Amino acid sequence: MNRPTNRIPRGPFGLDAILILILLFWTQATLAALPALQSDSGRPTLAPLLEAVTPAVVNISVSTRMPVAQNPLFQDPFFKRFFDLPESAPQARPQQSAGSGVIVDADKGYVITNHHVVDKADEIIVTLKDRRRFKAKLIGSDPGTDIALLEIEAENLTALPLGDSDKLLVGDFVIAIGNPFGLGQTVTSGIVSALGRSGLQIEGYEDFIQTDAPINPGNSGGALVSLDGELIGINTAILGPGGNIGIGFAVPVNMAATVMEQLTRYGEVRRGRLGVIIQDLTPELAEALNLESAQGAIVTQVEPDSAAEEAGLKAGDVVVALNDRAISSSKDLRNQVGLTRVGDRIEITLLRDGERKTVRARIEAPRAVSLEATEAVPQLRGAVFERLNNDHPLYGEVGGVVVADVDRGSPAWRNGLRKDDVIIAVNRQPVRSVEELSAALKSTGRAVALNIIRDNAHLFIVVQ
Repeated sequence: MNRPTNRIPRGPFGLDAILILILLFWTQATLAALPALQSDSGRPTLAPLLEAVTPAVVNISVSTRMPVAQNPLFQDPFFKRFFDLPESAPQARPQQSAGSGVIVDADKGYVITNHHVVDKADEIIVTLKDRRRFKAKLIGSDPGTDIALLEIEAENLTALPLGDSDKLLVGDFVIAIGNPFGLGQTVTSGIVSALGRSGLQIEGYEDFIQTDAPINPGNSGGALVSLDGELIGINTAILGPGGNIGIGFAVPVNMAATVMEQLTRYGEVRRGRLGVIIQDLTPELAEALNLESAQGAIVTQVEPDSAAEEAGLKAGDVVVALNDRAISSSKDLRNQVGLTRVGDRIEITLLRDGERKTVRARIEAPRAVSLEATEAVPQLRGAVFERLNNDHPLYGEVGGVVVADVDRGSPAWRNGLRKDDVIIAVNRQPVRSVEELSAALKSTGRAVALNIIRDNAHLFIVVQ
């Protein structure tokens, strides 16, 4: 007598057939939940989705005039007369570049793109998919996140709805749309390879979506789109020597939207400060503090008379959330604070002595100081300086003083100083605070050589 068994017999209606039926049912159910991913003939396709979203992705053509490098001898009047050279300087030569952009507001004609696409542009032309061309106005640009906002006067525009990049998961399918190598609009697809990428030294505020959807030169400023037809990222950079190797990065749309809001209101991003010095919560620190998780940022110092001190933050506090958004690291906290407008109130969730607490703080403006030392160095009048604090992208990497502002046309402006320059040395003497900068300037002779960092490049400015 055979014993009963729970096994499903193999055969035409056995396990293999049942698994195939389940797989087919699951596949059809999944496709049915997505927006028209198959044609009338049943062939899998993204065409209906692309027909709806690609009109929102534009080509951006930028014209700039680059100064012609010339030998300093050409500026000498005697040299000019001796060799019968023209008195006028050589004309700057025009230069063309191209990128991509995304229409995000059809009524107002707002187009979002990368800062590096339109930086130093003399003229910006936006070309739509239907080949209409419009001269664009630059509303504002933010080098820290590499986001810029343009405006065009046009009718019958198509805008991409904004998704929620915080809900993305590794493995989600995505589509990259742009204009690589000047070929015209091109679509590629892939998945989200990773989230929260930072430390790449591409931008000051990094929280990248990483994707294997091919991204190439000319894709900058283009759209990273979900299969729901929503904008989830702005394609920004690739890893590699100039071509796609399957590692591309996009600015999350939530970050881009926050920047866009400030650009429309102020024409710039007005970053605030909390007034804390922080570091990552490592597994070793978490174990020493008897914490279950190593997610968060630990406060190592609270600055006197700061928003953090007023809110009651203390050294040793572990910040685990800001406005109910989880904080994974010190860089994550810096990004969130740096994208919060001055004057806004924030809610900070922290762990202190094993207990979870919530405090509220009002983000304050960076503290700027006008140097009295400029009386000793009148060539620097018109500049305002501040300490390189923990909200700055270069904090922890270099010591220095930030040029908070420069009056256009002032002596400091004419001598080459610009807003956001970071002065790291005076006549090769390192400076790490406003006080050190003041002392160094007072001790200099007639000529002052400032070693500065501008747009991630090191250069000298000689002030005489």
